[in-house]
Amino acid sequence: MLSRIAAISGLYDFVVGALLLFAADWPAASFGVPATPRIFTDLIALFLMAIGVGYYFPWKEPERHRFYMWVMGPLLKGAGAAVFLLDYAFRGSPDSFLVFAASDGALAAVTLWGLLRVEGRGGG
Repeated sequence: MLSRIAAISGLYDFVVGALLLFAADWPAASFGVPATPRIFTDLIALFLMAIGVGYYFPWKEPERHRFYMWVMGPLLKGAGAAVFLLDYAFRGSPDSFLVFAASDGALAAVTLWGLLRVEGRGGG
């Protein structure tokens, strides 16, 4: 199960990063925000694509690479969801940002559930 979670999370991060890198204007327009300055979207895109590629290792050997899943799942995606919610609540970001809060939050929760479920069974 952790392997599937890693595959979905890695694909999610890589695809979002690739969209930001190669077609930043489309997601920006869809979410009602500017894609400028481009250096920021390019850096975030590279960051997301690197995280996505990093999920290759827990996808292939989830028990060996649990630490990566803890850091990138519950910690990073959970914090990302919180940042989107806080930005929405206190800075008035568009309603569309709640899509990212929901998707990051869901992936964080599923990853946490998968990690705890395996640990609860005596695994790693």
